[in-house]
Amino acid sequence: MTPLAIAAIATGAASAALYLRRRRWLDAALATTAGCALAGLLTLPSAATPDVDVLTVTDDTVAADVVRARGIAVAGHGLFEAQWRDLPARPLAWQAPRDELLWLDFPRTVALGRAFALTARRSAAPGPWRLQLLAENGAVLHETKGEGPQLTVQWLPPLAERMVLRARLLDGAGKTLHEGPVPLTVVPSVPLHVLGRFGSASFDTRVLNELLAASGAQLDWRTVLGKAVTRSEGAASMTAPANAAVIDAAWFEQQGGAGRAALLAQVAQGMPLLVLGGNAATPAVWREALALRLVEQSATTEQEDTRHVMAGDTVLALAPAAWHPVASADWTVLAADRAGKPWAWQRPWRQGRVAWLDVAGWHRHAITAPAGVALWWQEVLDLATRGSPTQIGWVQPDPLPLPGLRTELCAHGVRPGSALTVDGHGTLTWQARADRGGAVCAAFWPRQPGWIAARAGKETVDTFVYAATDWPAWQRALRHEATQRYAARALPGAVRTGAATAAWPAWPFALLLAGSLLGLWWRERR
Repeated sequence: MTPLAIAAIATGAASAALYLRRRRWLDAALATTAGCALAGLLTLPSAATPDVDVLTVTDDTVAADVVRARGIAVAGHGLFEAQWRDLPARPLAWQAPRDELLWLDFPRTVALGRAFALTARRSAAPGPWRLQLLAENGAVLHETKGEGPQLTVQWLPPLAERMVLRARLLDGAGKTLHEGPVPLTVVPSVPLHVLGRFGSASFDTRVLNELLAASGAQLDWRTVLGKAVTRSEGAASMTAPANAAVIDAAWFEQQGGAGRAALLAQVAQGMPLLVLGGNAATPAVWREALALRLVEQSATTEQEDTRHVMAGDTVLALAPAAWHPVASADWTVLAADRAGKPWAWQRPWRQGRVAWLDVAGWHRHAITAPAGVALWWQEVLDLATRGSPTQIGWVQPDPLPLPGLRTELCAHGVRPGSALTVDGHGTLTWQARADRGGAVCAAFWPRQPGWIAARAGKETVDTFVYAATDWPAWQRALRHEATQRYAARALPGAVRTGAATAAWPAWPFALLLAGSLLGLWWRERR
């Protein structure tokens, strides 16, 4: 019984007691009846209380339907993440099918001169199979084969243009298992002007220096060799202000408050900063300067904590840093290895971003796997310099946009509340999203498959919307994972399958209350 119902009964009892003192027996009975009727009305189930036991959800289910259900059931692989987010949490009854699932991982945009890599992962690979990357005219650009659940193909685009490639999966006998479009936008590369500051010389920084120099980047590189000795490279050849900074943790810890503030002021203006965390030694400095909490790497689990990073067809085993970041409201994971162990972290810093590299020892692979190290550093720099002052860092979090399904566009380096124009969908407003690593996002509902252009200021990005029949196995995989996440956040408790308990109608209580009050009013008027 609710507190309001108890108060109604108490009020009726008090009124009846006053009438009894005056020996007005009928009035006391009417007061008691009115109090009980009002209490009955207040304890009846409200209209928002679920009155359906189990609701089977489909793509057409809306939140209003689920609100009235005590539990939900789902057939097949469930709904997409965008659909589950619109539904309130309810206990879920779901028997996951055992159909083959497929996951595709590839960048939507690459810079000219960077290799494009597409990875296909199957839920089950009973035998040898092949993965092909096809040009728009059907020519095979690259092919790889194997027996494991995952294969990767690579290709170096020759021109900066927008294209729709195709990927094909075949079994050992050459029968096509899956095939579908792979949209790709190749953009002109932006020359890197890198500011490098290092507290000590190391093989890792030397390898990084060589990789950047070979890529055509302009460098302002300074390495502290002793208390009064600093080696400087390339500062005179810089033809433009730096658009990225790379430092090691030791250099930042050696700087005074003014030096740190000056660097962070540049980051606040939009210059991305990459911190090589391998030689961090003073956690208090990072907690004070960047609100970054570090925990020490355990010596007994160093082998188990080694990060195994994919770089094309090469797996690089990278040693963990001595100190690791701890996730917080400010710091989030930027990249993780195959086992889900983070190797890069990030946080927004006003108009810029700070990235933390949580591994070391890549120089050990510079001789045995130079191509793998170069590909991995391409990925690191792409992640760390996203959102530089020369361009907006576009993010497309939805892996498979479909017509009629809510699709999000996100970006770094854009202020919340500013305008985003999407072709065919009018002008949208950027909104801050804490779960997107400091990015701002906007949502729209595509009407048909194909390319859609979006513009924010002077920057433009192209989003490809797939047809409803594209990549059915990949769609099943995305639905499957989204349904698992919904089940994890759903309310605890078993789904009831019996008949719903009959509830009393409200009108008898309302009539009784109205009659009692009218009777009291009439008797008081006499």
